[in-house]
Order: sequence, then C-alpha cells, then structure tokens
Amino acid sequence: MSDTAGSRGTNLDPWYDLYAERTSGLAASEVRALFAVASRPEVVSLAGGMPYVSALPDSLIRGAFSSVMTDVGPTALQYGSGQGVPALRERILDVMAEESISASVDDVVTSTGSQQAIDMVAKLFLDPGDVVLAEAPSYVGAIGVFRSYQAKTVHVAMDQDGLIPEALREAIAQQRALGRTIKFLYTIPNFHNPAGVTLSAERRVEILEIARSNGILVIEDNPYGLLYFDEAPPPPIRSLDEEGVVYLGSFSKTLAPGFRVGWAVAPHAIKEKLVLAAESAILSPSSFNQLVVSRYLETADWRAQIDTFRGVYRERKEAMIGALGEFLPELSWNDPSGGFYVWVTLPEELDSKQMLPRAVTELVAYTPGTAFFADGTGRNAMRLSFCHPTPDRIRLGIRRLANVVGGELSLLDAFSGTGSLRVVDDERHVVSPPPDLG
Repeated sequence: MSDTAGSRGTNLDPWYDLYAERTSGLAASEVRALFAVASRPEVVSLAGGMPYVSALPDSLIRGAFSSVMTDVGPTALQYGSGQGVPALRERILDVMAEESISASVDDVVTSTGSQQAIDMVAKLFLDPGDVVLAEAPSYVGAIGVFRSYQAKTVHVAMDQDGLIPEALREAIAQQRALGRTIKFLYTIPNFHNPAGVTLSAERRVEILEIARSNGILVIEDNPYGLLYFDEAPPPPIRSLDEEGVVYLGSFSKTLAPGFRVGWAVAPHAIKEKLVLAAESAILSPSSFNQLVVSRYLETADWRAQIDTFRGVYRERKEAMIGALGEFLPELSWNDPSGGFYVWVTLPEELDSKQMLPRAVTELVAYTPGTAFFADGTGRNAMRLSFCHPTPDRIRLGIRRLANVVGGELSLLDAFSGTGSLRVVDDERHVVSPPPDLG
C-alpha cells in the first residue's frame, strides 16, 4: 500500500487513517438500515415515516410541473439564489400563517428538506464538545447531524405534555456545572417524532422563558404541525418570540418528500449566515423543485389536500391503536392527536433492537427505541409508524408483532419464570424468511 493511502488503514478502506476526526460521528442510522428490508412487499413496514403520497392526486403535480415549464422553464432550469426562490418564500408565509406565524419574505431561507436546515444550523453553531439539549427521545436524523459536528446531545425528559420544564432547568444547571457550553435546545413540539406527543401551550411559554433567561437559542422543528386529527396544536414557539427561535418547516409531510423542499425562519443575523452556509454547501437549492412547489401552492387547493391527508392518517392511527389494544394489550403506548407515530413501551426485560431480526423473520418491521437516543438507551421501546400502510396492513403488522413479542417473552419465561404474553395464531405467519430477506 502506498504512503498516500496511509500507513495503517483497514482491509476494507485503505484511506481510513486520512479521514477527518469528525467522520467518527457518521454512521448509518437504524432507520436507514431498515429500508432495504422494510420496502419489500411481503414485509409490513411500521418503521419509516414515509408519507402516503398516493393520496395526492397526480393531476395537481402534473399541472404545476407543466405550468412551470411553459411559463418559466429557462428560469426553473437555471441556478438560483442561495436564499431560495422569492415566489416560494412568499407562499411559505401563507403556509405558516395557518399556524399563527408572521414573518417577512426576507426572513425565510429555503433548504433541501428541513434536514439540510438542521445541518446548516448545526454547522453555524456547533464546535466539538458543545452541548445540544433535546427531548428524550428525539429525532434520529437530528441526533446524527449533531454527532457529525462532534457535539454532545443531552436528553431532557418528556411526558404526555411534552418536554418537562423542570427537567430542562436541571439539565441546564448540570451541564453548566460540568463546564460545558450549551448552544441550543432542539425541540419538535407538535406530534413529536418519535414520541407522538404535543407540547402543551403552558409549557411552550415556560420553556421559552427558561431558554431566554439562560441565553439559549431554540430550534423549533415543525414538520407535522398541520397534520392534526381533530384540534390544531397550540401556536408554535416561534409565534411567541421572533428573536430567540429558529423555526424549521418542510413540505415533505404535507406535500411530498421527493421535492426535498424545506425552510428555516430565523432572526436576521442568523438568517444571513444560513444563506452563506447554503451557498457554501450547494450554491443554491433546486430552482425547479421550488418553482413547482410554489406553483402548486398558487393553483391547487392545498388546504383541502392537507385535510385529505389528515383523514388518511387519522384512519391509520385508529387502526393501529385498535390493533394494539386487541393483540398487545399488555403493552403501553401513546395515542397521538396528529402526525405519524405511536411510541410503544415494552416490558423492561425486552430489547427492541435485539428483537428486530426476529421481527423481520415474521415479516414486520419497526424502529427500535435506541435509534432515538444519543446514549443508546430506549431498548424497551419502539416507534411504530402508521402513515404509509393501509389499515388492513397495519392490523396484520401488529398481529405479527404480537407473535414476536409473545415469543420473546415466552422464551424468557422458559429460563427465568417471568410472565409472558400469548402468541397470536396467525395463519399468514411465516416461520422463516424467504431467501431474499436472509
């Protein structure tokens, strides 16, 4: 091996010794690792948060596409502004107004999905060793970004009303006593991913005050806020404070993730740096995708389409809650009032990560709770997504999952005498995986 390739390396990667230290934080998430298996038709995937895009009429997108190419084709196919297409930023103001957020066009920076916005915020603020406060559990994609910038994610306890203010105070005091620098609080207040809970109105005010008094920026990630089932959630934290909050939004859940269009609304100085960060990373987000989304928002009844999505996801959520009550009544879970996810708590003796291979054998997939904790905890929990499968498939998936949980507890019972759940007799149950799942 040549000297250029490093003196040690590995058998698999001769360039290993030349990587930057920060790459040690890059790893495939447990969600990503599931997609290759969970996307197979024979597997009921309750794992990924994939929107049910089939509920979006093709004609709406084709119309927007054709209109853009006819009217502004050369512009759509050209480079654009690092801040994003002005026409789309104007339409984003209309979308945010549905949740009581007021802003100007100049406050908005578009991004390649809200995931890129998270990355840009992290790039601007995080030095190695810095602390990010986040709910316990938290979004796996954000945890991965913070890790990649060599920051430490410190989890703060939450309950059925969201992030617990007193736990936030304690976390801040503890980290500062250790001499660590807290850069921001990352929170998903509406229909939380993965916990499914919504932060109460009273706590939004209190948490904002805690952040203000401690000089901590709030990063509010809100991809699900318009996908409520009955009542809208409380107004976003950003509606209470324009200077201490960076607000992140996305069209991935309310339109389609394939466009990869999201946005950030930030105080002026932060906004200017977000534009510079975007330009240094990608020059500009896709003009074409932004213009198609903008034209869709101008010409389609997007509010009615979001209401259609609400009905679709409400029906699927009810199917999941009903199936859990029928097949796994011994477990506990939340009943979300919007969004995509149900958070299930298993008996302490079960490990959802170790149980996953057996679940795949049973042709059902979920996301282990460990994916949503930076410290690897959450082993006796799992996230179930109800957004994509049909109600019948959800019921089948929960039935198969009951076989998995029951089988695991029966096995433990044989060795330790602990109680067990019944194993559901499923005539469609597959004992061993087909060869292409091995």
